[in-house]
Amino acid sequence: MSIQFQYNKTSLQQLEKNLKIRVRALPTIKNKESALRTEVKKAKEEIKRIENELEQRIAEYDKMLALWGEFDTTLLEVEEVKMNIKKIAAVRVPILEEVVYKTKPFSLFNSPKWYSDGLALLKKLAQIGIEQEFFIQKLSLLEFARKKTTQKVNLFEKVQIPGYEDAIRKIKRFMEDEENLSKSSQKIVKSRQELIKKENL
Repeated sequence: MSIQFQYNKTSLQQLEKNLKIRVRALPTIKNKESALRTEVKKAKEEIKRIENELEQRIAEYDKMLALWGEFDTTLLEVEEVKMNIKKIAAVRVPILEEVVYKTKPFSLFNSPKWYSDGLALLKKLAQIGIEQEFFIQKLSLLEFARKKTTQKVNLFEKVQIPGYEDAIRKIKRFMEDEENLSKSSQKIVKSRQELIKKENL
């Protein structure tokens, strides 16, 4: 990306202003990138923890596999997933607040004794699965924001700030050269005028 400029004071002032804005903003953007990196790492660890918990619960479920054939799967359904939005390093991410389940009534006398435990296990499995989806979504949003922030840091550090500094340097050199030429030409004119005066005397 080349910086557009003209060899004059107005352009120089505009470039200096733009450079100052970027230099001042860079530490803030770097801090945001660092915070996002930390949050991405936390989200990955949380997903790993949830996956391990899910595997443990499924292992418990497998122990009762023979019994699940007689379980009425219509007894439990997820009625509502309540969520909220939280800002993490200026990124809006979904946060799971509560999962509301709808349980159909069943006879404790006519149903197997383990139905209550089975319902509790299914609720826990559903809860973990829903939590996992929320953390996957959170991770996706945070990683996207982190990539964008890293791109911005690189753009400022490696392209724009050096570009503005280079353009400012070129304008200053040009203006100094122009000033030196002007002074030189003034000296030449003055010395010619003095020479003409001497000749006329």
